[in-house]
Amino acid sequence: MDEIVVTTVVYLPREEVYDFLVDFPRYANYSKHLKDVTQRGDGEAGTRYALHFTWWKLNYTAHSKVTELHPPDRIEWRIVRDFRAHGRWRVEELDELPDDAPEDAETACRVFFEVSYDAESADESSFDLPRLVSFGWVIDKLKPVLEKEAERIVERVVEDLEGRRRRIDLSVDRRRK
Repeated sequence: MDEIVVTTVVYLPREEVYDFLVDFPRYANYSKHLKDVTQRGDGEAGTRYALHFTWWKLNYTAHSKVTELHPPDRIEWRIVRDFRAHGRWRVEELDELPDDAPEDAETACRVFFEVSYDAESADESSFDLPRLVSFGWVIDKLKPVLEKEAERIVERVVEDLEGRRRRIDLSVDRRRK
């Protein structure tokens, strides 16, 4: 399994950040490759989402399910077909503001976007590849795209949450389990 963990500080109360993150259909606004999100359910645990992606010459719909909600701390999800992947959003309240906090900041929390995936588990028949393109080549090219997308989503979520542009310090950890 590969794992990507992107974390940053958001200058808002933890509850407000959690309420924003639990709205999965909004994510299409933050991703370069996620074009649309279709929701089946009320947003609670068990809700399923069809995430419609486009990249290069590929169109793919990932099917996910919210597996657990722990307001205001954690949102757990997993991909339910075609390959093994799961992840979470975690929100941790900070006891004090960081030294570089904006002057108007009153509170802060640390947000974690964590994704674990097994690219080798992907069902090749789920992808309509162009002729003479190997599935292995696509997987190799797609891994850095996934990492960049995780960073982009967190950056744009923070900007939208706070309602302003600022330099966002991201910590990105890539691991192979």
